[in-house]
Amino acid sequence: MKKIGFLSFGHWSDSPHSRTRTASDAVAQAVDLAVAAEELGADGAYFRVHHFARQLASPFPLLAAIGARTERIEIGTGVVDMRYENPMYMAEDAGTADLVAGGRLQLGLSRGSPEQVVDGWRYFGYQPGEGDTDADMARKHTEVLLAVLEGKGFAQPNPRPMFPNPPGLLRVEPHSPGLRDRIWWGAGSNATAAWAARQGMHLMSSTLKNDEGGAPFHVQQAEQVRAFRKAWAEAGWQHRPRVSVSRSIFALTSDLDRAYFGGDGDSADHIGHIDADTRAIFGRTYAAEPDVLVGQLAEDEAIAEADTLLLTVPNQLGVDYNAHVLDNILTHVAPALGWR
Repeated sequence: MKKIGFLSFGHWSDSPHSRTRTASDAVAQAVDLAVAAEELGADGAYFRVHHFARQLASPFPLLAAIGARTERIEIGTGVVDMRYENPMYMAEDAGTADLVAGGRLQLGLSRGSPEQVVDGWRYFGYQPGEGDTDADMARKHTEVLLAVLEGKGFAQPNPRPMFPNPPGLLRVEPHSPGLRDRIWWGAGSNATAAWAARQGMHLMSSTLKNDEGGAPFHVQQAEQVRAFRKAWAEAGWQHRPRVSVSRSIFALTSDLDRAYFGGDGDSADHIGHIDADTRAIFGRTYAAEPDVLVGQLAEDEAIAEADTLLLTVPNQLGVDYNAHVLDNILTHVAPALGWR
């Protein structure tokens, strides 16, 4: 059995071929797709966060809106670039969104990836400390966030406050109990997956990772998952670790499906660079008739290792079509693979 959700990058474009023409369209359709996904029986609605781009950027108002419109589905990010974040303010926003959703927030974080502008985090007021890299800064922001989400008091109270204080040191409010155990890390390498495990964060692994050895993408990703689980066990955490992997999967059940994705049936892994120093492997797109798709997915080692599958959706094709994409997987593929 697997949890199955969607991951949207929240693009919008004024192209005549886009059904998501404006930022307003992107936000409203994100809420509507999450509602539709819950009605179809999906388990998660996740959103990528990018800055300086025509994509969704500020996740917590959106997640709170989805939390208010839904009752069961997990809501989350995949992922927030921690180079840009004030961890104290983030703890307040995340706590509020989680309380609105009744404890359904699954917060995915990462050290970040190449963005639309050079060192965009500098415009947000952040700069690595002396001797640190931007990745070091992201991890330090994350460590502060994790500590704050524990809910322990750390701030000295004013002896003459405007309102009465509880006894002792004060914490960031509102605090949402349990949120600390629902933090995920988007890891690009085996080493960062193990680091996430030692911090007690769940693992998010996307459709690309650092190329570590030259094996097929799904094999390398499965190795990453096993490294994460080993480090988690060694760290002695008491709560159950979770692992999500992302995939582009399209079951071709209509002429429109075949028109959009029929040409992706021969897709394969490919190699590229996410920066000047990092060689990466990008996973294939799966697109085939349902019975063929079942056979292909049964051989994907990383999906077999994971408990959660996030389906990347082409959000600019509109809510109705993306609901159809999800329904195809939930109805025609997942039961045949034992995921439902």
